[in-house]
Amino acid sequence: MDCIWRRHYDPEVPAEVDIPDVTLPELLYRSASDFPDNPAIIFLGHTLSYRRLKQSVWQAAAGLARLGFKPGQRLAMILPNCPQTVITYYATLHLGGIIVMLNPLAAPREILDQIQRTEADTVVALDHVAPKVEEVRKALNLKHLIIASLADYLPVPWKWLYNFRARRKGQQVGPRPGTGQMSFQDLLTDHAPPALAASSSDVAILQHTGGTTGLPKAAALTHRNLVSNVAQINAWLPHCQRGGERVLAVLPYFHVFGMTASMNWPINLAGAILLLPRFDAAQVLKTIHQRRPTVFPAAPTIFIALINHPHLRRYDLSSLWGCISGSAPLPQDVQEQFEALTKGRIIEGYGLTETSPVTHLNPIAGKRRPGSIGLPFPNTSCRIVDAESGLIDLPPGDVGELLLRGPQVMAEYWQNPEETALALRHGWFYTGDLARMDEDGFFYIVDRKKDIIIASGYNIYPREVEEVLHQHPAVQDAVAFGVPDAYRGETVMAVVVPKPGMPVTAPDLFDFCRQRLAVYKTPKIIEFRRELPKTAVGKVLRRELRAEAEAKLKGAD
Repeated sequence: MDCIWRRHYDPEVPAEVDIPDVTLPELLYRSASDFPDNPAIIFLGHTLSYRRLKQSVWQAAAGLARLGFKPGQRLAMILPNCPQTVITYYATLHLGGIIVMLNPLAAPREILDQIQRTEADTVVALDHVAPKVEEVRKALNLKHLIIASLADYLPVPWKWLYNFRARRKGQQVGPRPGTGQMSFQDLLTDHAPPALAASSSDVAILQHTGGTTGLPKAAALTHRNLVSNVAQINAWLPHCQRGGERVLAVLPYFHVFGMTASMNWPINLAGAILLLPRFDAAQVLKTIHQRRPTVFPAAPTIFIALINHPHLRRYDLSSLWGCISGSAPLPQDVQEQFEALTKGRIIEGYGLTETSPVTHLNPIAGKRRPGSIGLPFPNTSCRIVDAESGLIDLPPGDVGELLLRGPQVMAEYWQNPEETALALRHGWFYTGDLARMDEDGFFYIVDRKKDIIIASGYNIYPREVEEVLHQHPAVQDAVAFGVPDAYRGETVMAVVVPKPGMPVTAPDLFDFCRQRLAVYKTPKIIEFRRELPKTAVGKVLRRELRAEAEAKLKGAD
């Protein structure tokens, strides 16, 4: 397929970008050398300069080395957005280690599964999350459990208040005595760290995903993959001022979109990261008003929440000149309303965990297409092929499977050659997404070839929800799928067939799922039936159920 999309690049955007042969920590060290006194992280009133951030990374690297951490070892982080996340991330990579990002909302069963799959032997967890790790610790081969607290990077009055409220809620504060847990602050040491032990070809991140099949697996992203995506974003936004941008970081760093667009990219720019531990609409509006960010990567649900906030008009959002929207489709009315408030521009894009993640974006200055994910990045090739054979190129306008190739595409699925062979074929990454390209090279996602549910930007795999429902003693059969939700994009619905003579209620199943799944994966709607519609070979007609549910919900509106 000819790269016809390049004709619609903004004038300053090149067709190809030189990818530097460096590691992720070297991006940080270069910024610290060029702008040592610039703010790197502004976190709830506490500021770390680039000099201080680099020093903290080296202290953490020295501390991990003294614990015996070696190149190639896996370190799991179970943290929200906080300074310790950034410090641990670059310190581990400095030592040639591999990061495994886990969602702090993950249930103990999910923590166990992801740590076992990647064989991580060191964990850095938030103190409030530590009890969930302890619950499964006996089944893990952990060498070290390091406990971080948000209070460590709060100004003194806020620190006291934070700890007081946490204790009142019965939450763990800091490491628990007698458990072998170690304080993150004790990890930091003034000893000199070892020399940089990573190379650009080394795996940096193991990021969990369901991929095209829905089965949990870890995408192995190298330093080069992630550095490439940073370089591509730089090229796409050529007017960014190095050392002069302020990036609002609300997207979670355990999500690859947040990791790249809200951490690696602004650090490469020597920008100030306005770091928030979680999304709260009022806090985000206040931060924009007071701290004046210039760039805001976010998901559509965030923009929806902001434009619908009751006190929106009290805040000045005019500092934002650019917003990047990803993780789910961006409604056109939301785009128009938010742009009217900021006088800036939201550009919608597309990407996947396996592609570090961004592969497409709409032009920041040029013409956009409503409903389009935009144009492929520099150095990125795309094809639309027939969904049956996956080999025949289709003309513009026809719907087929989207294939990708570029330096941001993962190396493999970690220790999973079968799934790797399915996804990486004939030199292309098969996304599993159905798409079309118009005559000008703008791409549009039409449907998910996979049955993935995307709620608030999170990927939810129906099979995982169904497996939990099937564990309930009163459930005979169950199917899960996504239905439209005005705020979250999609939400999880389940249709359940109870076992004869074993009564069960929706609240029973809500509670059962909440104990075994992250909150965002728990079904929000449960319907009971005597049987599920199936094909002649016994396959559940998931799309038929989804269509019925959507019709009912639409009728209820």
